[in-house]
Amino acid sequence: MSNESALIAKVWNFANVLRDDGVGYGDYLEQITYLLFLKMADEMSKPPYGKDLHFPKIKDAEGAEIPSGERCDWATLSQKRGAELEAFYSQLLRSLASERGMLGQIFTKSQNKIQDPAKLLKVIDLIGQEQWTMVGADVKGDIYEGLLEKNAADTKSGAGQYFTPRALIRAMVECVAPEPEKTIHDPSCGTGGFFLAAYDYITARHALNREQKAFLKNNTFSGNEIVAGTRRLCLMNMFLHNIGEIDGESFISPNDALIADEGIRVDYVLANPPFGKKSSMTITNEEGEQEKQDLSYNRQDFWATTSNKQLNFLQHIRSLLKITGVAAVVLPDNVLFEGGAGETVRKELMRATELHTILRLPTGIFYAHGVKANVLFFDNKPAAKDPWTKEIWMYDYRTNVHHTLKKKTMQLEDLQDFIACYNPANRHARKETWSEDPDPAAGTGPEGRWRKFTYAEIMARDKTNLDIFWLKDKSLADLDNLPDPDILAAEIIENLEAGLDSFKAIMETVNGGE
Repeated sequence: MSNESALIAKVWNFANVLRDDGVGYGDYLEQITYLLFLKMADEMSKPPYGKDLHFPKIKDAEGAEIPSGERCDWATLSQKRGAELEAFYSQLLRSLASERGMLGQIFTKSQNKIQDPAKLLKVIDLIGQEQWTMVGADVKGDIYEGLLEKNAADTKSGAGQYFTPRALIRAMVECVAPEPEKTIHDPSCGTGGFFLAAYDYITARHALNREQKAFLKNNTFSGNEIVAGTRRLCLMNMFLHNIGEIDGESFISPNDALIADEGIRVDYVLANPPFGKKSSMTITNEEGEQEKQDLSYNRQDFWATTSNKQLNFLQHIRSLLKITGVAAVVLPDNVLFEGGAGETVRKELMRATELHTILRLPTGIFYAHGVKANVLFFDNKPAAKDPWTKEIWMYDYRTNVHHTLKKKTMQLEDLQDFIACYNPANRHARKETWSEDPDPAAGTGPEGRWRKFTYAEIMARDKTNLDIFWLKDKSLADLDNLPDPDILAAEIIENLEAGLDSFKAIMETVNGGE
């Protein structure tokens, strides 16, 4: 292919054309996913690949094969035109959704969202013009990741909740530094961002032999994603990055990860569990009305029974780790200070694992407004009499830091100082940058963002509170240092929404919630 950037621009620009017709990025993404998969399957059934791929015959709404005997493949689809194309495409999607393995997972609950046959044909022609198996995995990935990010930025789609900022993901992966022939899990994998960053990290830093490459492609990654559309995007995103086989089994489970311990034990967990404090389920009452009820997971391997979704995910993630397992998890502030079950979980986490690092994140980096989050890094350990956590290092990248989703997005460069302080090569040789007494030669002072707290200091705090700040907020003392008006307005909105969320949580407690 002569111009890779032109291909990316072409795919993006057509997304904008369809959007003007009322087809959002999310719907376009789904159709691109279906069609790319079919086209690449067609390419891989031919030389030099010669894969023996058996696509089923077209079926009717009852699941019976249609007498025409036509197959649900690219060769048949690409020959259709007009109303016949639209009808066949809808039948093809419905037929493939009933299949097993990755094929069925990709097409689960699939629907044709491009109702204009002419526009649908244009998308098919767009896909058909390229030999996608010849396009580099990084280029295919860039196209798809770009569409995923655009979809996340489309607030109407609500897809942002499944999209973790890629700069943050890359920083977390650099700190964890995953190694070849190790297993990596994400119990709420969204569109697969952690998997792809880990894949890129491993391939860039290690000269892999044949066995290691095969393990990375087929055995390294696993996860859960309960939303069918998001799971589809994850599978396709990974497949475009050369992870998994086109005719293989899906390594992303549709099951709720919190329901039970499925016996999985892995070397690394990288995750950003879904936002929202409560776990809930919708039921139909005796009057036939639907209502939501708080859902608590009663698991014997959990330290505390609670309906707090993040506390449940934190407990579940610890249960996933091998004795030598390592975790890096994005969690909201309430996990650091909440009493009751929260205090129990924090104490047990410090006892059973080495909770060694907390990164305080700024606002304005997530597509859900008002989110104040942190990254917790901890290593699992065997049972012992004394707590494994001896000291916790904290990096405050929130105070006096201002980011927005459009004008001042967080970049990997913004987190390089944290990565350097974390010291992935030898985190036991860390040095604080905070000190009450400035020492320019040592690079320390009261403005330092990197500070450690001993286990004894943490345990002496009320409710074992880990919500710790020590830097002065300059905007409160110096009006000349206020951020730009648009950043300030965004922060005000986020603080108001965070306050409303806190008030709702209080009302739930007052009204009988946990």
